Amino acid sequence: MSDIKKEIASRVKDMREVCEISIQEMAEKLDLPIKTYESYETGNVDIPASILYEASQIFNVDTSLLLTGEDTRMSVFAVTRKDKGVRINRREAYDYENLASSFTHKTIEPFIVTVMPREDNYIPEPNYHKGYEFVYVLEGKLRLYIKDNILDLNEGDSVYFDSQHKHSMIALENKAVKFLDVLNNNE
Repeated sequence: MSDIKKEIASRVKDMREVCEISIQEMAEKLDLPIKTYESYETGNVDIPASILYEASQIFNVDTSLLLTGEDTRMSVFAVTRKDKGVRINRREAYDYENLASSFTHKTIEPFIVTVMPREDNYIPEPNYHKGYEFVYVLEGKLRLYIKDNILDLNEGDSVYFDSQHKHSMIALENKAVKFLDVLNNNE
């Protein structure tokens, strides 16, 4: 188990306990099976960024606290210089760069996500979470699997979707894909 994955899982567990939320209650709030939630909290399975965002909303903390262990401090604006966002290399299929980690009380969570190509046609385990997601392709060609649909997106293309539907993404044409991903949990 990677140290980062273990540290994030530990912070989620600690916050849940501080908030006096049982494992069962937390799984219900996240609309997850208890076993799935337990596998996240023990660090046996990577916690998707969308679930971390949703958990941060439940705990009433910023996502960066769960990701880095450091509290945010900016409330008027937060500047993130090119390639200087907080990097989260937790999942084999995706590399996340948080673009607003130092801003407090966010209603959206913006990331630059990089998906590396794979030769084995591996499709990552689908994510699903409350809220909505906006994806804007910056570089490369992205294939989005959502519900019963397959969408191919080129540079400059975007998609906005209800992220309660299972979705996953892969890079096409044997090239890395970089995209802006904005998560919103407002219902």
